[in-house]
Amino acid sequence: MLDILLVTFPFFALVLCGYVAARRRMLPLDAIPGLNTFVLYFALPCMLYRFGASTPVSQLLDVAAGSVYLLCALAMVAFIVWASRNSRIGWNDASFGALVGAFPNTGFMGVPLLVALLGAAAAGPAILTILVDLVITSSLCIALSRLDGADEHGAEKAAKNALKGVAVNPMPWAIVLGGISSALHLQFVAPVAQTIGLLADCASPVALFTIGAVMARSQFVATREDHPPMPMRDFVPVSLFKLLAHPLLVWAAGRGAIALGLPLDEFALKVMVLVAALPSASNVALLAERFGADTGRIARIILLTTAAAFLTFSGAVALLK
Repeated sequence: MLDILLVTFPFFALVLCGYVAARRRMLPLDAIPGLNTFVLYFALPCMLYRFGASTPVSQLLDVAAGSVYLLCALAMVAFIVWASRNSRIGWNDASFGALVGAFPNTGFMGVPLLVALLGAAAAGPAILTILVDLVITSSLCIALSRLDGADEHGAEKAAKNALKGVAVNPMPWAIVLGGISSALHLQFVAPVAQTIGLLADCASPVALFTIGAVMARSQFVATREDHPPMPMRDFVPVSLFKLLAHPLLVWAAGRGAIALGLPLDEFALKVMVLVAALPSASNVALLAERFGADTGRIARIILLTTAAAFLTFSGAVALLK
């Protein structure tokens, strides 16, 4: 267990550094969107491209693994929406609660962390889960969030807007371009490859620092919202579903798929279980703010899952080893 903590500690320590820097205003809150833009549009796509280009295409197009992970994501969304809706939480808040409960922080944290723990082979299954969450899980939850509106076409319009958001998101395109490069054995000329390498190398530390800063900013935004104190039952159960139920569900579904004879690789299943054990994606707070959901609730779930995942994620790694 100690050797696992020695690997995971620096990753969570960088998140804490970003959180403290933003909380103490060492990092101006107005600078955080720019930091997030650098990670999302420059550093992280280069990192994903590099991993994608060095990963066999068969791993990026693993239908069995993608189907198992997607089925579990849909089950998590359906269950959390059903369990969350009440007189205080409507479709909008329930849907973003489901998204934060089913969408792991794979891009900013998971890929570099899993590669550090399991080796470069972990990048393929992890990247596959990013595609599922970006294209399907997030689009579905955004569409469901519009069911509170009076416009009967609200959900359809939201789904189309979500898909447009995916189309302009550089992360899926970086993965696709990496897959094409892998399949065709393409390589950039040396100066371009070195530039991509520099951006890819800085992606992990800057992304982890940004996670902490985004969480702190989300808390500041939440404090400006005028609402009564939030009961713990509105955010603690979703946090537990994310950290405990999600990886258990992926493990059970994967074992069931293997028992049924589906060609699901044991190593790919291990990676997907650990992806599900990651804390909630920090960018859900930005989406919740944009669509008028309860940012305070989302921020609490992200903060709680990120803090607790230092132990729960490390425990999951120890169990699977």
